[in-house]
Amino acid sequence: MTVEMARVRADIRIVVVGVILLGWCAPGAGASWLLVPMDGAQSDHLRAYGLTYWCLDAPRGYECQWLLNYRGGSFLLPDLPDVRARAATLGVSVQPITDAQAGAIYNEIRLANMERITLTRAAKIGVYVPPDREPWDDAVTLALTYAEVPFRKLWDREILSGALKDIEWLHLHHEDFTGQFGKFAAHFGSQAWYQQHVLTARQTAAELGFPSVQALKAAVATEIARWVEAGVFLFAMCSATDSLDVALAARGVH
Repeated sequence: MTVEMARVRADIRIVVVGVILLGWCAPGAGASWLLVPMDGAQSDHLRAYGLTYWCLDAPRGYECQWLLNYRGGSFLLPDLPDVRARAATLGVSVQPITDAQAGAIYNEIRLANMERITLTRAAKIGVYVPPDREPWDDAVTLALTYAEVPFRKLWDREILSGALKDIEWLHLHHEDFTGQFGKFAAHFGSQAWYQQHVLTARQTAAELGFPSVQALKAAVATEIARWVEAGVFLFAMCSATDSLDVALAARGVH
């Protein structure tokens, strides 16, 4: 496995696990299941997450089980014809199991360092990504696209126009909310792609009526913070973590 693929798998695990809203309940007595193993028996781990998301997503809204620490964090999905067909289309390994087999799994979980969680719905995902970012240049969008998990791309214009009202989970990656154009200037400042990134940011700031990119990013950071306070889930990684806090602190937001 390459380092990039390992990072992609880690990203999709974080994103898909995070965007699923969780609840507790026991399965019905007459339930039958498809076990989606997440250990070495799984042929496509990324798309296994996508299959689970597909089951939870509207218009289906199928209730699923997430078996924490059981065979790599496996899933139990309802054994329905459309779920089997979707698994086959995605190339995801599934194993039909009886109610008795499911009961044995539940008992094993109860006696060990494991947990069984009922998944009830999937959240609407937004990824904060520049409009000029190539699809292969962002591990998160690459992983979500491969797993066939739906998401919406958002950038400054969308954030400031209120698009977060339709998002329940927002992902941030390499963004620099201080307006200093990221951490790549020292090594890539002469590269065409970096210069285009700077130009796009300046043009966007001017079009939206801001005197500088710094002022634009501060407004975007404040809007994100406002929606997080209203209940939007936020996952930030890389430079987005500290630069968001720096931008907010500069505005007196703590």
